[in-house]
Amino acid sequence: MITKKYDVIVVGAGHAGCEAAAAAANLGSSTLLITMNMQTIGQMSCNPAMGGIAKGQIVREIDALGGLSGIIADKSAIQFKMLNLSKGPAMWSPRTQNDRMLFAHEWRMALESIANLDFFQDMVKELIIENNTVKGVVTAMGIRIEADSVVLTNGTFLNGLIHIGEKQFGGGRMGEPRAFGITEQLTSIGFDAGRMKTGTPPRVDGRSLDYSKMEEQKGDEIPGKFSYLHTKPLTKQRSCHITYTNETVHEILKEGFDRSPMFNGTIQSLGPRYCPSIEDKINRFAERTRHQLFVEPEGWDTIEIYVNGFSSSLPEEVQLKAMRHIPGFENVKFFRPGYAIEYDYFPPTQLSHTLETKLVSNLFFAGQINGTTGYEEAAGQGIMAGINAHLKVHGKEPFQLTRDQAYIGVLIDDLITKGTEEPYRMFTSRAEYRLLLRQDNADIRLTQLSYNLGLASAERMQQTENKLRLSNELENYLRETSLKPGTINPILESIESSPVDQAYRASHFLTRPFMKLSILEAIPQIREVTSQYSKEIQEQAEINIKYKGYIDKERENVAKLQRMESIKIPADFDFQKITSLSSEAKTKLSQIKPETIAQAARVSGVSPADINVLLIYLGR
Repeated sequence: MITKKYDVIVVGAGHAGCEAAAAAANLGSSTLLITMNMQTIGQMSCNPAMGGIAKGQIVREIDALGGLSGIIADKSAIQFKMLNLSKGPAMWSPRTQNDRMLFAHEWRMALESIANLDFFQDMVKELIIENNTVKGVVTAMGIRIEADSVVLTNGTFLNGLIHIGEKQFGGGRMGEPRAFGITEQLTSIGFDAGRMKTGTPPRVDGRSLDYSKMEEQKGDEIPGKFSYLHTKPLTKQRSCHITYTNETVHEILKEGFDRSPMFNGTIQSLGPRYCPSIEDKINRFAERTRHQLFVEPEGWDTIEIYVNGFSSSLPEEVQLKAMRHIPGFENVKFFRPGYAIEYDYFPPTQLSHTLETKLVSNLFFAGQINGTTGYEEAAGQGIMAGINAHLKVHGKEPFQLTRDQAYIGVLIDDLITKGTEEPYRMFTSRAEYRLLLRQDNADIRLTQLSYNLGLASAERMQQTENKLRLSNELENYLRETSLKPGTINPILESIESSPVDQAYRASHFLTRPFMKLSILEAIPQIREVTSQYSKEIQEQAEINIKYKGYIDKERENVAKLQRMESIKIPADFDFQKITSLSSEAKTKLSQIKPETIAQAARVSGVSPADINVLLIYLGR
């Protein structure tokens, strides 16, 4: 039926699969995207939102690389908020509420516009593997499709099992069948596999809610956007709302604990620590009398509501009874109850930095199959797997991002070096160089790298160069312009900052606490110049001045790390023969097979003494 041989086959059309397929095809590879249902391409399986703390930085990095998640999020947004603005710029994180159906529609339209991308609807039940190299796939209909590389992005579908109270049934998502065959095949040839759990809250009828009993959460007054390209910012927005559980709700939920798959032993696998179910919350945090819930609309025109924070696998009648004691939910009607889902994953220490498996050449994993949780983490892996699958089949050097270049680099390095036994979620605290990895400068960090590959467009590159030129221009002006005491002192007094008795550069004052460029613009000569630049350029120049000392310090630390990264460890290095290494280090290093001394130092259980032994042994 399909006689064409492809460069890249991508299995699964969730966030990871969509980005992988788009990247490979846009780079020039003939690409086939196989999905079990063409109607659920780009489906938001859980909450209708993109971004958030650290996740928003990943979306902007994907956009800077020439990926599509940021563009799709902007086109389908119903609300935009920049989180953590009360903290420093390293913590600022963009987030959108999205129209679930419009998001999937925009993904489908974007993918269908890519000339090198074909589609096929079927389940992949087997990989064609010869001489430890993947050669294609076999579908449930028995169709063999050949390819030079395969990217698996199976999400929660591998042997997926849905739980609602004491009810269990197979499924990858509610109303969709599970996938089978791949786990069994891969474990038979030596892969390790495990089980993870995730959950989702009830969806409810917005007409049955009383919003007057909740706190309204509006979007930003001047909404931003994800993409560095010219997507349109929102001109109108939909509000979310906040309400809270209470002790009565908690007592009702506890009535169902004996029938909860989480507590009666039915579910053995670990769920996401930082997005626990409501029953897990009231069990782990028994001292709390209430928990916050976000009431999120599913789109512009729908009445469907997502109850963020009430993820549950309790019996549906317990969920409904408890929910009716939440303020504003007294008359709530369910569209569907919450549920938990267990699925297979493959510990990611079995991958290299390119996300290619160590056991089978040209086979790549991305997304929840690697033990991650979240659309953004999946999409970040997807674009990297798609890029590297393309590069591998065309005999080109691999593309990797380091921990000082991108949150995506932190994510992949954490996964392949440390592994994960619970669903991995990105946080700003995971990135040791987060002041360098801000959401505002992802284009400056990454667009040139992607443009060199041929993925980021010339338009993106030109835009990034203009941004750099203009922000440097404004920064230089502020560093060279002197402000006399008579001019600056009234402004200093207005923010209760000490006056000066001589002239200083404008940049000097920007380093003071509570001083902002917007405050300095009260001075006509400053305002006359800054008004010629966009808010984005002003922000970039201000951050570079205000945090220069901290940024320089982080760059010094990066330089030290790079010296360690430059010391390569041979692929066939035998750690077991080094008697001076601790037994734990021998075991862990033999399993992970780190590529550099810096990566070896990040392996759990490897001590500084072990690293010194390795350095001596490698003649360094």
